[in-house]
Amino acid sequence: MGNYFQTVVDLDATPTDARTLADSGLDWLVREGIVRAELTDCVLGAPSGHPPGPSWAKAVDQEDWEPSGGLAIETGRTVFHCGQGDPRFAVCPHCAGRADFCTDRLEEIEGAWEPFGEAINAWSDTGSAAVTCPHCRRTGDLTAWTWSDDYFALGYLGFEFWDWPDFSPGFLEGLSRALGGHRTVLIAGKL
Repeated sequence: MGNYFQTVVDLDATPTDARTLADSGLDWLVREGIVRAELTDCVLGAPSGHPPGPSWAKAVDQEDWEPSGGLAIETGRTVFHCGQGDPRFAVCPHCAGRADFCTDRLEEIEGAWEPFGEAINAWSDTGSAAVTCPHCRRTGDLTAWTWSDDYFALGYLGFEFWDWPDFSPGFLEGLSRALGGHRTVLIAGKL
């Protein structure tokens, strides 16, 4: 069966402002009634989280499926990912060329993943990494690359909701505004 999660990652948060932004985002979520302020045992992999609030339905497209989990807020350098499976490709921030990791038949392309895997490990350790595009040969900051199915997001702030229906575009826009208009990406997956 498994547990589903959706993580809204703030792509513009820095190590120094992530905690303040987390508080701003949580304040907005509580004011809107989407989550409750108190902490309970309602999230997978964390000691506690914020359970759904009385107006949780304002955040989702599908109101007939009530959330069974809560919200965990992650601050600190994190490689957010979709959980199961692997990305099929990454897109260069310079030429928009695709660095494919597998064929159309989902067979691994030997050596294609290694530079990206090494860069992800380096970013996780240091907060800095770059990858050279196999097409244009320009080096790009790893955080500027985009991933198939939004598989990865590298950042310092994520709002991780467990077992909620899909979020509405209006909710995602509202949370972005609460974060000072920062760019956000939605990572969704299953464990």
